[in-house]
Amino acid sequence: MSDTIKELRRQAMALPLEPGVYIMKDSRDTIIYIGKAKALRNRVSQYFGSDTNHTEKVRQMVSRVDHFEYIVAGSEFEALVLECSLIKQYAPKYNILLKDDKGYRYIRISPPPYSRITEVKQRAEDGARYIGPYMSSFVLRQAVDEVNRLFQLSTCKKPLKYGKSSERPCLNHHIGQCCAPCTGRVPEKEYAERVEQAVTYLTQGSTKLIALLTQRMNTAAEALDFETAAKLRDRIRALEKLGEKQKVVQSRIPRQDILALAQAGNVACFEVFRFTNGALSDREEFVLEAVDDPSAARAEFLRRYYTMRDAIPPRVVLDGAVEDGELLERFLTERASEQGARYAVKLVFPQKGQQAQLLAMCRDNAAERVARQLETGGRDVTALEELRQLLGLKETPCRIESYDISHTGGADVVGAMVVFRNGKPSRQDYRRFAIRTVQGQDDCACLREVLERRLNEYEQHRESGIGFGELPDLILFDGGQGQLDAVKPLVDSYGYGIPVFGLVKDGHHRTRAITAEGGEIAIQGRRAAFTLASSIQEEVHRFAIGYHRQKRKRVIGSTLTGIPGVGEKRAALLLRHFGSVTAVRGATVEQLTAVKGMTRPAAEAIVRFFEDEEK
Repeated sequence: MSDTIKELRRQAMALPLEPGVYIMKDSRDTIIYIGKAKALRNRVSQYFGSDTNHTEKVRQMVSRVDHFEYIVAGSEFEALVLECSLIKQYAPKYNILLKDDKGYRYIRISPPPYSRITEVKQRAEDGARYIGPYMSSFVLRQAVDEVNRLFQLSTCKKPLKYGKSSERPCLNHHIGQCCAPCTGRVPEKEYAERVEQAVTYLTQGSTKLIALLTQRMNTAAEALDFETAAKLRDRIRALEKLGEKQKVVQSRIPRQDILALAQAGNVACFEVFRFTNGALSDREEFVLEAVDDPSAARAEFLRRYYTMRDAIPPRVVLDGAVEDGELLERFLTERASEQGARYAVKLVFPQKGQQAQLLAMCRDNAAERVARQLETGGRDVTALEELRQLLGLKETPCRIESYDISHTGGADVVGAMVVFRNGKPSRQDYRRFAIRTVQGQDDCACLREVLERRLNEYEQHRESGIGFGELPDLILFDGGQGQLDAVKPLVDSYGYGIPVFGLVKDGHHRTRAITAEGGEIAIQGRRAAFTLASSIQEEVHRFAIGYHRQKRKRVIGSTLTGIPGVGEKRAALLLRHFGSVTAVRGATVEQLTAVKGMTRPAAEAIVRFFEDEEK
């Protein structure tokens, strides 16, 4: 421990046991972190004690602290309000900081002929027509995409002109999402009608437009203009179908926000769904560094988010535990009251029903965003997050190592290690172990040997940070409570804090549960986590069996090559023909010479060898 840290700890131990806010500063007197505490002495002194339980981010922050200040508050709630105010004012580097890119946006309808409908951030004096402003970029993009697709308007950069054209229609035309004015076969009047219908939809809604189109369809049918009537009928059906699709993302709760967290590797994402009048009215995502404590991170995110946003809803749905829940409800209620609201804000944690489904959708979107950052799959991120929650891990297990033992009746015993990185097999990290110290059939002792050798390899290669030089975030092995009791104390003795669990199979050799210290954890109800755990268990079993068979084949082959006149080639031919050494042992000289490549002297030598062995 450095002299600076010792001095900071001495100062921290002199702080009062009262609620307040602490302010960490570096050598340039720049604020790098602001936090609140129920008891200042207890909270601040934790930073300057042993760093064994600190995450890498906290270690970095502590290493930069030169001095700190504190403000005593009248209560923990006052400390929370003060913390929010100071973070908003100073934006310290190590607090969760959210980039607010909200701003007014507009829908632009370019001048005729062949107008295009696009989304823009600013109005311009360019002769175009503008609709807006809109606050939600999500709603705006959705609306522009819908009208262009629904009314088959052009979204490409090809020149649009009626008459002859050498342009070939793009894919959008072939899938019914563009009328292809670039081909020169769409009259200006017809295209202008499509644009006006799109504007009507944007400004007056689908109900008004459907009524207008229905009236025009009936008029066309009465005039026996069945072609026009059919086109209008198709347009009405498309509008009605769109309305049905939009109902999928609706809530029985009129007004609420849904918030979910997903993380993998060094990336985390908070996703927010905002519902107004029961419909999804806005969606936001915030990408940041991976968080160490999801409960504390949710609390800090809520405080930061609702200091940036107006219109706090009466209900905030969360996907997991949150630190200081009652204080947060009071804080959000007072913020909403300042905005004129007359209700109490509640934090909700649904476990089933429609609300849980909407929450799962929100989490899946957060996982997709993380996956794009990591260039992996959204399902993998979701599975890792489910597994983290299921096992009660503090961090998402990005590197998972799984172990299995394979043998035949205690002979030719081998161990195998497979590695899953961000939910996918990392085959370059797979390793095989020939068991050295264990004789006979003792899977627990074999697992201990394999894990001891693996962790000793880390001690030797930790500086490299690759291969054995990288520690796993989670260890899984094929086995139950007995294996866990044998293996976990060994892993714990190294002091790396690696979580260890077993994978239990049912009578059909399928993953049934996860073995923990307190008993078994049911896993079938978590589909993504169940699929991942099953894949890991099947993969490590396959890898172990493959190595065992390979080793056993070499041992069997060496038995035959020890016979005079039988080399590796003849041994391979005999094994391929007879299938096993036992079958070769029982063969006659005539049967052996019938094998291609065998001579009579070699066949006689084989028969004598096994006769002598029996004697």
